[in-house]
Amino acid sequence: MPLDQLDVDSMEEVEKKSDDPHEMSFLDHLEELRWHIIRAVASIMIIAIIVFVMKNFIFENIIFAPKHESFATYRFFCWLNEVLCFSPPDFNVQAFKIEEQFVSHIKVSVILGFIVSFPYVFYEMWKFIKPGLYKKEIVAARGIVGVCSTLFLLGVLFGYFVITPFALTFLTSYNLGDTIAQPTLTSYINNLAMYTLPTGLIFELPVVMFMLAKIGLITAADLKRYRKIAFVTILIVAAIITPPDVMTQIMISIPLYGLYELSIRVVARVEKKIEENELT
Repeated sequence: MPLDQLDVDSMEEVEKKSDDPHEMSFLDHLEELRWHIIRAVASIMIIAIIVFVMKNFIFENIIFAPKHESFATYRFFCWLNEVLCFSPPDFNVQAFKIEEQFVSHIKVSVILGFIVSFPYVFYEMWKFIKPGLYKKEIVAARGIVGVCSTLFLLGVLFGYFVITPFALTFLTSYNLGDTIAQPTLTSYINNLAMYTLPTGLIFELPVVMFMLAKIGLITAADLKRYRKIAFVTILIVAAIITPPDVMTQIMISIPLYGLYELSIRVVARVEKKIEENELT
């Protein structure tokens, strides 16, 4: 076919797309995005208000639970083996600023609001992105909302039930001379957030690898080749998000490396699907 005919055909396709009644302008996209953001933020605020009202229950049974011996993780390790049994020392959380308790209450409410409403927030993001994808891309990403939400929540739970108890025990037991660990409320909450939210995001690694494999930026062979580098990187990440405690770093590194191995399997499966589609 002559090149000029190709140009005519392409122009006709553009004209047909421009005549499409469902075609959205740039401002329409901005308006659509605005409403998705409003609904996502509204869901966070609704959960945050509920958490704010349930102040006593949230702080006694969730926020301050890891500082008590009755916390599930301490009981599990003590039940598992007496050698592994551990618990944090008795300490009080203090508030030195007049506004610290109120500000911390709001911060906890917003953080828990985001965590609980994450599936819906991600769903709103996906609804905005989905119309711009090809049909085969939508099929390939089927179930992504459920997968991403599950991985994020598993990461948060891992940070809360595994990282937090070990980190809290180590940091509150670490003394210099006659000093006694009496953390402030702000410090306690900031550390709790640091052990949970980043872990939830790190658990999204298989999904990120899936996306990179779909666009051809990585292969399973590449991931296998860089296994040693990945392992060292995971150890460094574990050292950053946890206190300088070898046991805690190992506890974090094992599941993170497991996610890396899972990513290799995910990428290999993507490559197999691509090869099958090319043959058909």
